[in-house]
Amino acid sequence: MAKQIHSVVNEIKRRIISGQYQPGERLLELPLVEDLGVSRTPIRLAFEELAKDGLLERLPTRGFRVKSFDAKEVSDAIEVRGMLEGMAARLAAEKGVDSQSMQVLYSCLEEGGELLAEAAKAGNELDARQWMVTNARFHTTLIQAAGSAPLEGAIDFISKIPMAAATSLIIEGVAPQLEYEFIARAHHDHCDLVAAIELREGMRAEFIMREHARKTRDNKKRLLASPAMHVR
Repeated sequence: MAKQIHSVVNEIKRRIISGQYQPGERLLELPLVEDLGVSRTPIRLAFEELAKDGLLERLPTRGFRVKSFDAKEVSDAIEVRGMLEGMAARLAAEKGVDSQSMQVLYSCLEEGGELLAEAAKAGNELDARQWMVTNARFHTTLIQAAGSAPLEGAIDFISKIPMAAATSLIIEGVAPQLEYEFIARAHHDHCDLVAAIELREGMRAEFIMREHARKTRDNKKRLLASPAMHVR
């Protein structure tokens, strides 16, 4: 079931980003059941997941509709998130990160390295779904390590803007080579960030995290422009 839900989320997300589904358009379960050849349950759960990502919004009565956004809004939101997460990285480095949280960060680096190694053996086809899980855990742990509830709340707020979250816009299998390149760069940034935190280099950690977000913004622009995103 989890794999089926992930597949449905991927396809609906692709259709929204490519413009096949227009802002304000209401999405109905039954047409998608027939179109995608799945039951109503994965459709319903996919809607919930896409609402969390900020791509859909729940209607006051029932159902969901496509949320409106534009490229500038996404770009600005990612830049703001980068500044906030940069601050989180600096605070975490300056105050020090407890051993349990550091172990989680180390585990994420290990998992990311293994995913890239496996992808290299498979023609750069990477398990993007597993990367999303690992990446989410890495960013969440880092933000919590900063120890600032207002900062954590601000990052959570900005991440609700469509495609602004650190874990958004990974659409598995749509553009494998681009996905591999993006994730390889992200993993390298994660390694550099953990090294800066270990050395208690707050300013360096902040710079790495802000650059990490900037690369994410540029990567999303490239992915949005990819012909694979607009195949209908």
